[in-house]
Amino acid sequence: MNAPRSFPTPAPSSYKKAPTRSVSVRGVDFVYRQLGPEADGVPLILLHHLAAVLDNWDPRVIDGLAARRRVVTFDNRGVGASGGSTPDTIEAMARDAVLFIRALGFEQVDLLGLSMGGFIAQVMAAQEPQLVRKVILAGTGPAGGPGIDKVTALTLQDILKGFLTRKDPKQLLFFTDTEHGRREARAFLERLKERTEDRDKAISPRSLRAQLKAIRRWGLQSPADLTRIGQPVLVANGESDRMVPSENTLDLAARLPRGELIPLYPDAGHGGIFQYHDEFVARALGFLES
Repeated sequence: MNAPRSFPTPAPSSYKKAPTRSVSVRGVDFVYRQLGPEADGVPLILLHHLAAVLDNWDPRVIDGLAARRRVVTFDNRGVGASGGSTPDTIEAMARDAVLFIRALGFEQVDLLGLSMGGFIAQVMAAQEPQLVRKVILAGTGPAGGPGIDKVTALTLQDILKGFLTRKDPKQLLFFTDTEHGRREARAFLERLKERTEDRDKAISPRSLRAQLKAIRRWGLQSPADLTRIGQPVLVANGESDRMVPSENTLDLAARLPRGELIPLYPDAGHGGIFQYHDEFVARALGFLES
């Protein structure tokens, strides 16, 4: 396996210090960050949620995974500081992600897809079985899964509510409205501020609209044929996910031929892997290394 051509030496020790690099994908620059061991091995590619850019990954999750794995985060086409226009279908996003991976010279990868990133990971796993070795799906669901077509309305509703109440919409969308959930939300939002230099650009309204359209289309599709995904898949979520209802997580684990379920995290929602970052990282590393 070839190493990424633009990866600096030595590797950064934490995500907040990882330099932002770029690679040309058919004439369009895709930005990414990379950290973790440089030795040959299967890299872990992270696929992010709706409206997210490089700075929206929880550094506790990234640093925990990168302690033992090469981890790559990136902005897909048109997102953050990446060039081009954001596609409005999950399938096109998956094709772009595959092109990005190949532009870095990787022959085989593992995937961690969160929410919309989990939709993309499912398409990649089904269409590129030689490229994708193992998959982790968090806070996500299959095409046609219950409630996924309502993500747009819920997101816009909570963006407005957040504006009126001076709260970050992620607190409303990702965490439970309990004392514990609110405390965990505040801690998560503070962690996202740890990187103070070389921060990414926020997603543009145009790209957000394209992503919302793609998610709605995914939710309105016919039920997915999950038997096409033959790789080992680890599935995780909180027990009270409002964005992609948690029943989708149980459905994925039951219908994927090699699906493995992490028991749903208690008093947690869409951001369950961030809220329970220590437990999630340990389970994820065990799965990837087995």
